[in-house]
Amino acid sequence: MRLHKVYHRLSVLHFSPISFPSNPCILHLISPYSLRLRFPRRITANFTSITSMGCSRFRNVVPLGAAVTEDGGGGNSNVSVSSSTATFDYEESTVGVAYRVPPPEIKDIVDAPPVPALSFSPLRDKILFLKRRSLPPLSEFARPEEKLAGIRIDGSCNTRSRMSFYTGIGIHQILPDNTLGPELGVHGFPDGAKINFVSWSPDGQHLSFSIRGNGEDDESSKLRVWIADVETGKARPLFQSPDIYLNAVFDNYVWVDNSKLLVCTIPLSRGAPPRKPLVPFGPKILSNEEKNIIQVRTFQDLLKDEYDEDLFDYYATSQLVLASLDGTTSDMGPPAVYTSMDPSPDHKYILISSIHRPYSFIVPCGRFPKKVDLWSADGKFVRQLCDLPLAEDIPIAFNSVRKGMRSINWRADKPSTLYWVETQDGGDAKVEVSPRDIVYTQPAETLDCEQPAIVHKLDLRYGGISWCDDSLALVYESWYKTRRIRTWVITPGDDVVNPRILFDRSSEDVYSDPGSPMLRRTQAGTYVIANIKKGGDEGRYILLNGIGATPEGNIPFLDLFEINTGSKERIWESDKEKHYETVVALMSDQEEGDLHLDQLKILTSKESKIENPQYYLVTWPDKKTYQITNFPHPYPQLASLQKEMIRYQRKDGVQLTATLYLPPGYNPSTDGPLPCLVWSYPGEFKSKDAAGQVRGSPNEFAGIGPTSALLWLARRFAVLSGPTIPIIGEGDVEANDTYVEQLVSSAEAAVEEVIRRGVAHPKKIAVGGHSYGAFMTANLLAHAPHLFCCGIARSGAYNRTLTPFGFQNEDRTLWEATNTYVEMSPFMSANKIKKPILLMHGEEDNNPGTLTMQSDRFFNALKGHGALCRLVILPYESHGYSARESIMHVLWETDRWLHKYSVSSSSDADEKHGSRTVEENADKGNKDSESKVVIPSGGGSPEASDLKYEGFHSMPRSSL
Repeated sequence: MRLHKVYHRLSVLHFSPISFPSNPCILHLISPYSLRLRFPRRITANFTSITSMGCSRFRNVVPLGAAVTEDGGGGNSNVSVSSSTATFDYEESTVGVAYRVPPPEIKDIVDAPPVPALSFSPLRDKILFLKRRSLPPLSEFARPEEKLAGIRIDGSCNTRSRMSFYTGIGIHQILPDNTLGPELGVHGFPDGAKINFVSWSPDGQHLSFSIRGNGEDDESSKLRVWIADVETGKARPLFQSPDIYLNAVFDNYVWVDNSKLLVCTIPLSRGAPPRKPLVPFGPKILSNEEKNIIQVRTFQDLLKDEYDEDLFDYYATSQLVLASLDGTTSDMGPPAVYTSMDPSPDHKYILISSIHRPYSFIVPCGRFPKKVDLWSADGKFVRQLCDLPLAEDIPIAFNSVRKGMRSINWRADKPSTLYWVETQDGGDAKVEVSPRDIVYTQPAETLDCEQPAIVHKLDLRYGGISWCDDSLALVYESWYKTRRIRTWVITPGDDVVNPRILFDRSSEDVYSDPGSPMLRRTQAGTYVIANIKKGGDEGRYILLNGIGATPEGNIPFLDLFEINTGSKERIWESDKEKHYETVVALMSDQEEGDLHLDQLKILTSKESKIENPQYYLVTWPDKKTYQITNFPHPYPQLASLQKEMIRYQRKDGVQLTATLYLPPGYNPSTDGPLPCLVWSYPGEFKSKDAAGQVRGSPNEFAGIGPTSALLWLARRFAVLSGPTIPIIGEGDVEANDTYVEQLVSSAEAAVEEVIRRGVAHPKKIAVGGHSYGAFMTANLLAHAPHLFCCGIARSGAYNRTLTPFGFQNEDRTLWEATNTYVEMSPFMSANKIKKPILLMHGEEDNNPGTLTMQSDRFFNALKGHGALCRLVILPYESHGYSARESIMHVLWETDRWLHKYSVSSSSDADEKHGSRTVEENADKGNKDSESKVVIPSGGGSPEASDLKYEGFHSMPRSSL
């Protein structure tokens, strides 16, 4: 049983279970320099929620099987990259350029080797070092792919496209003195093999992983499942037949027990892919003669015709195979489009989900008809739990859901008991009804007349359950419009005991967050709330792990919490002065039963402004610490950078915060003000008080990703990172109705603060952002040109009328809020933008709402009014940029723009440009007013003359 299907508030989470990613198996792109921690398969999926929901403290914690979308891959590209900018003569012709690289100060940081990812064994006695390369070359991603039903498939591998990999696996024993033993390398597989989907067996004795070769032919590209003995490191193929390949389009494989796996394989009877007919069967017709109300967001990569349907079936259809470690295999069920497999805690049953026709041309595969069946672990069909119809009509209002059974999972504290939730409002959040959701439970095998039992009724939207035992479980519910979140205490084994509210708070109020219960691993491999024994005390204690948000910054904590009385004792807290520490997981849960406080052992992460994160073991009762990792500083040239969390006030009284970074050795009193780069992303709030709360810690290490604004510290810029741009709508007021006014007011306050401090030159302040941050950037240049000298906008959406059924956190339609849509759109104010703006966009952006067309049309609108602008289209890239060539060029473009229009800017030049008429600017044309750059797919390199790379990047709706 996988944890994300059981518990939405993992012990390491510090946030409220407001929303969860629709596909917890997809990981958003994060820095290759980040330190990552991994746990066994049964716990891994919930870590995806951590990164998907943007929890900054756990940017390094990712699911073990999620190598599919990591920034791993090849470091030294075989595709040559132009280095003609070594002298950085930015005045040369820059239209139609080949790929460039930024100055060495930036390039060397980005090219630094990444640290390995980490994974602890189920018994906490071993740790894996999963080795990776740095940024992948464009040539690796220049592979044909199929865009089908909202996903992108690499047909040669039969998996999701843009899949990176590990290059090796090292096993370290955790010794009795809490230090690491020597590395034992996993061996036996071919040299140069690409490793994915690493997972532990439930007993921690074996590893499973997939292997694919370096060849370009289909056979070597396909994935095979391998098994490694943890004690010897020796690896071997799971299947004796060389013709059995993994199908990883959806789920890939799960451990059914200690010696058996259930594997999604490519059917042996599958032939060649269907060929597209030269002449279509007929016209493409969409009809709504029934007058149904169907509103959908701007989903991309959807099925278009019958050929696409056939192609989707071809790649997504799997044959389930039960494979034992002794080599025996047996097919399980017929071939189908299986999407998930979830063994019961007692290993007797398997919950299997699949999707089937009729498919849709207007929604992605997550809304296709869905069937959930129960099978025995030996491959016998038991019963069907549900067969949900096509869900094209889910309302766009937040907290709207699919009708019928959803979140079907195994109880973590029972051998084989199911639970699920059913909506009572038809899935429509705008319908007022009580209760809104009902949670049910039922044994795996039931009598025909046996009805499911009601676990709990909820008036808000269900958000997950933390199971402990028959006497305790915590149920979460939330409502987006009010930001309300509640935690209930229930007694699952006693209907007489009434549920009671434990916490009732606003999800925006981080100061009131009590923390999340820590989970312990059971012998069955599931995770339940840890019961804690405190000496002879008979109280019912659990551990609450919290971020500890305060006006001075986050001070993470661990509280001993008495569940019946609500009393708590702080048993651990992060250092406040120099370091930032967090509790990652319990490490003393090898035995069944309650955990004794004086025998507690936890895993922590520790870092400071200048010390990169390392992992430690902390043992009770003396709280002695043992460092278990010693990773080198990823960018020693910036080891002494200066970081400060600053607070200031907006003119309407709202308190704002930001993190100010200054270059190593900089002294404002002697060095004077610097060019400054402001990089941010707006957020919506329901209250001014919540918007003004401090988030983050002044002691956190400055993690610098491959496209981070902090890279310009190496170029002697001041960087104002993440200044809060709150868009507030209190009560029934819609926040976006005053978006522009609040945006400008927040930006004015930030700019005034860095100027007041003497660190930023008032004429050399640039602004930038990605996605919704790019939308922000364009709006600021349109409505606050007095604040910034230039702007950098990456992968943005600029015309909200192209997303008429909602965007970001706006769930009104264009026809319900016409003025808001128009006034928020910088496209409609293109005539007001007079400051230089650099637009960049991936040519294959598949994020809902940010079609590449958005930047193209915005550029043309700007050019039509003589604005100084530049558009760079990155071949094969999606919403986030992945290939080394693309990233280096983005950095080169950004550095050139900042050098030319910030470092070298002057008020005289700005005034001269601003005084020209539109006609005069148009006459200057391609000379200096605008340029559109579409980088050749070959990048000027003969080896890359016919690259065909397109990216896949899944974004949660809140990131549109």
